Amino acid sequence: MTFHDSKHWPDYWRRLREALLNPRVDDRSLEAALRAARARQPLPVLWLIGKAQAGKTSIIRALTGSETAEIGNGFQPCTRTARFYDFPTEAPVVRFLDTRGLGEVAYDPTDDIHYCESQAHLLLGVMKATDIRQDAVFEVLRAVRRRHPEWPALIAQTGLHEAYPPGGEHLLPYPYDREPWPPQVPADLARALTAHRDRLGALPGSALVCWVPIDLTLPEDGYEPANYGLDALWTAIEAVSTLGLQARLRGDAGIRDVYDRAAHPHIVGHALAAAGVGALPLVDLVGVPAVQANLLRVLAKLYKQDWKVPMASEFLGLLGAGIGIGYLARTVGRELIKLVPWLGQTVGAVWGATASGATTYALGKAAGYYFASRRRHSLVDAEALRRVYAEALTSGANLLKVPPGEDRS
Repeated sequence: MTFHDSKHWPDYWRRLREALLNPRVDDRSLEAALRAARARQPLPVLWLIGKAQAGKTSIIRALTGSETAEIGNGFQPCTRTARFYDFPTEAPVVRFLDTRGLGEVAYDPTDDIHYCESQAHLLLGVMKATDIRQDAVFEVLRAVRRRHPEWPALIAQTGLHEAYPPGGEHLLPYPYDREPWPPQVPADLARALTAHRDRLGALPGSALVCWVPIDLTLPEDGYEPANYGLDALWTAIEAVSTLGLQARLRGDAGIRDVYDRAAHPHIVGHALAAAGVGALPLVDLVGVPAVQANLLRVLAKLYKQDWKVPMASEFLGLLGAGIGIGYLARTVGRELIKLVPWLGQTVGAVWGATASGATTYALGKAAGYYFASRRRHSLVDAEALRRVYAEALTSGANLLKVPPGEDRS
């Protein structure tokens, strides 16, 4: 299909409307769109280095809000013993790398280290606070820093409660982000944390080495808060990296609702996918509606809503025809720019990526507001819904300005 005259504009709008109203996504269109997006926008990669049972899965669970079982089932092999986990699975915003064999007998980490080194943007060592035998992890950290003295090293010390005295609880406020630590820190725990640092010693290079004690437990374990030190870990990640992971995974600090927070990375992932195909001439005429339809399906499932034609029709009706017309105008404009040679591919790509990504982000945030209202059995305020969409257009465009995977700290 060509886009040289206006007769194709209604066809695009019809296909977009059909895709949003019909919960059955065109799988081929969706897969083609996501493949194109991944090729154009490599994922930021967080490399976790640690022994088995050190708490790497718990860290991924805390950073992403995923269920532990989901993470375990989502890992895919990338070398004989290394594996990766993309989150969210359908439209990822981040990749986690895990070298599984550290500390095991007859395990040679050379191939895994070389592969992960070539992929990683951020290095996160993970070690259980009470396990003093961390030589295998220390050796990897030293080797990587010898080759990349400019890479910051972030080291999480986990399982703090295992060194608490009987009946011990987490110290509040969190005391480990400043030294010296207060005397209330249990003596056994203080000795264990210090022993790791002493045994590692100074790493090659002058880049930052940041230690973060954390204790990530489940509610049934009885420790409050369950994700103790998570904010300190996020602060450290943001301090040593320009990847913008917190904005991608957590969103605005004001997001308190558990459903809204869980929805955020799915919205960002689909917005990035739409932005990736939005820079390709004509591809997004099919790809972007497919990505957006899939996003609405994913969000409805997350909010436990029955996404069928009646609900989809109500949502689009409340959102308003004006938004749809504005969307169409932006789409038409960027397609014409990309197809007129003298205007240049760069202008068209920037316009296409920004419009596709930002409108997808806004659509997701508006859908989140709509589904949340339905879940509470509240009347949906059409004016508030449109305001959410309009505000998200701006915030989505700003978020997508952060180049994914650009920083190789």
